[in-house]
Amino acid sequence: MSDTGPVIGIDLGTTNSCVAAVEGGSPKVIPNKGGYKTTPSIVAITESGKRLVGQMAKRQAITNAKNTVFGAKRLIGRTWGSPQVIHCMETSPYTIQEGPHNDVRIKLGDKVYSLPEIASMILTEQRLVAEEYFGQEVHRAVITVPAYFNDGQRQATKDAGRIAGLDVLRIINEPTAAALAYGYGREINATVVVYDLGGGTFDISCMEIGDDVFDVISTAGDTFLGGEDFDARIIEWLAFKFAEKHQVDLRDNEMALQRLKDAAEKAKCDLSSSMKTEINLPFIWTSDDGEALHLQVEFGREELEGLVVDLVERTIRICEVTLGEAGIEPSAIDDVILVGGMTRMPMVQRAVKEYFGKSPSKAVHPDEAVAVGAAIQGAALTKDTNDILLLDVTPLDLGIAVHGGGFNVLIERNTTIPASESHVFTTARDNQTSIKVVVLQGESDRADENELLGEFTLTGLRPAPAGAIDVEITFDISADGITNVSAKDMETGVERRIVVTASSQLTEDEIGDMMAEHQDYLAEARHDDVFEEKKVELGRTLRDVERMIPEVQVAMGNSTLGANALERARVAMKNASDALDSGSKDDLETAGDALRRTLAVFKGIVERS
Repeated sequence: MSDTGPVIGIDLGTTNSCVAAVEGGSPKVIPNKGGYKTTPSIVAITESGKRLVGQMAKRQAITNAKNTVFGAKRLIGRTWGSPQVIHCMETSPYTIQEGPHNDVRIKLGDKVYSLPEIASMILTEQRLVAEEYFGQEVHRAVITVPAYFNDGQRQATKDAGRIAGLDVLRIINEPTAAALAYGYGREINATVVVYDLGGGTFDISCMEIGDDVFDVISTAGDTFLGGEDFDARIIEWLAFKFAEKHQVDLRDNEMALQRLKDAAEKAKCDLSSSMKTEINLPFIWTSDDGEALHLQVEFGREELEGLVVDLVERTIRICEVTLGEAGIEPSAIDDVILVGGMTRMPMVQRAVKEYFGKSPSKAVHPDEAVAVGAAIQGAALTKDTNDILLLDVTPLDLGIAVHGGGFNVLIERNTTIPASESHVFTTARDNQTSIKVVVLQGESDRADENELLGEFTLTGLRPAPAGAIDVEITFDISADGITNVSAKDMETGVERRIVVTASSQLTEDEIGDMMAEHQDYLAEARHDDVFEEKKVELGRTLRDVERMIPEVQVAMGNSTLGANALERARVAMKNASDALDSGSKDDLETAGDALRRTLAVFKGIVERS
């Protein structure tokens, strides 16, 4: 891939995504074709097999609910059968099924897609937005993820970038990116907290900022807590109200469920600025005998807060744990940065203010800060901006499985990276000549409840009684989060090591096939963009020619030369109209050339007169 050209930062969000870049030392959010700075993270496949992403996908979600995916980020990197996957299966109108690697896949139309594929479609849309802005291909990107994503979820996100044809320079945490946006270009020496409550996830990071150094002290979160859960509470409330009145469960109907979701999301947003809102969904259900049922109800902010109070309290409990691990009192925090659309909710802002004892900062845009921070990091990595130093931490414990099914932690969560830790273990059985090293990541004391990152075997140990052979296990984590694990026989010096590469649950062959298919789509999308640009240009030229006809008629009178020029113009205009209606790219170019020549002749006639 190219190592030149623009570097973009992408916030791959659960609800919306955003792309930004640094130009001339200043970060800028790049708007999409509709002029919006964020794009819905929604993917759909139409009946004809056409892929829709963003606002186009959202518009048809109600009538094509089964083939429209939203909230896919909540499933990326998860294993089949997990509680989160089961929850999504029960509440989503689209079909979620098991993949060939104990992973999660989504069926749209007659094809089954992996989660990295779905994410790559959203990333591609952001890439195309940037390419239209820069007028050239974009290959390099920094992509953000929730701070509490495990290595598997991070690798799945990176693979999504690869499928989208991007060279992913780095995966960085969303709260850290927001802090970069907050502190960039400002002389700040402060202890700050980033409270990030988005559509699908919650993160909290505590960090020190000073002299262009961003030092994360501690981080925590919940990768299944966000606006989707707030929406679900409203949906349940609406469904209950309707069932209470009509004895009909709207959740059993895909189209009705999607309408409830849209109404819930809108009501939630309305109640951030109003105390009451009306939810009105006519003809939401039709009985077997043709009777139409309507849902109309008044919904207030007080009712909403009563439905979600426990969700907000969960975020505050996570804040308490994070600050406790950092050894910092809430009163010692200089600034609280709110990120994510859910932080617009007055109840959330009140809870944050009450816990930290101060009003949250308004210094960053909650929907744009993460993409801006990613762009700043991208610029720093390619030396396009002032040097900044980012010191991040490991979000989860890293260690190995030990005899008896336990989990021995070598590098604790919230350890600043790069980091290195060693520990000496002994053989557990008599005459043991090998040791299997199983590398794990997680929070549980039990090995089988944590994520497997990799495993290898150290062989050639001397037969000896249990406990007589010492083996040193060493973990090394680079600044990029790459983990090397080694095991060394202390007696002989024999050593084995591996580079731990988390799996996104896709094989390299699968990724290769997806990348090839994606390149075909990208070429077609770029062709469509060029086609649309040529249509716009031809339409503009056609209007210019039409406007000049009266002037040419006046300038040439009834002369034969004027009549011939006007006749040629009419032929060129008809060809242009035909090309605009149904012509190919070549037809557009041919018609455009002829029309531009006509326009030049017209201008010459008028000027000579």
